[in-house]
Amino acid sequence: MEAYLRRTAMWYGGVGLLTAQVARSLALPPKYFRLVVNEIEVMGVRSLGVALTAAIFTGMVFAIQSAVNMARFGAEAYVGPIAALAILRELGPVLTAILVGGKVASGITAELGSMRVTEQIDALRTLGVNYIKRLIVPRVLAALVVFPLLTVLADVVGVLGGMVIMWIERGADMYTYWNVTSYWVVPRDFLTGIGKSFFFGGIVTLIGCYNGLSTTGGTEGLGRATTATVVHVTMGVIVSDFFLTKLFLMIFW
Repeated sequence: MEAYLRRTAMWYGGVGLLTAQVARSLALPPKYFRLVVNEIEVMGVRSLGVALTAAIFTGMVFAIQSAVNMARFGAEAYVGPIAALAILRELGPVLTAILVGGKVASGITAELGSMRVTEQIDALRTLGVNYIKRLIVPRVLAALVVFPLLTVLADVVGVLGGMVIMWIERGADMYTYWNVTSYWVVPRDFLTGIGKSFFFGGIVTLIGCYNGLSTTGGTEGLGRATTATVVHVTMGVIVSDFFLTKLFLMIFW
């Protein structure tokens, strides 16, 4: 137990140190704008299908489940606001971060871990290249752009999916559904989810980068690091979601 706690503390300390190094390297030249654009394409465009598929089915499932249960109390008219609030505040940003984040972070870990075990990162250090600026900063900056954008699209698709399934399965009037939803859902509900996705993007990317840079043990160690990244990303998103929820409730409510 003591050894586990020591390893956990070292891991958190390592991620914190990497975060500080990234923040310090942001202002250093060169800017590597082309690398940021490339990472946006890799993270965002290639993950769009995963995010939107999860969002539309999550919206439909949540809406239909809510309708069945709320019909007992004669409150089926409020399915729209409840589904929209759940998607905008929690399901949209969290599911997007877990699904897309697991895919993105494991890929980052595999790439950086391969460079680590083949000593390419040591070669960059020998050449005097700031590997944090070259390898980590573009990925972090891209994630801070991609995750909020993916969350916006997931929110829209999820809410529309809930509305369509209510019309098909329950015969709900789409105009009334939309009016009731837009009356109860306010901009701060939307901004809360977008704010979370901004932090999730940074957390996910830093976890993937740190696990890649700390890979040891050759190809076997690379496999362990990639698997650990998926677990760390999932736990990091879920745990940070609680604290971010408390923070945004203090700010907006």
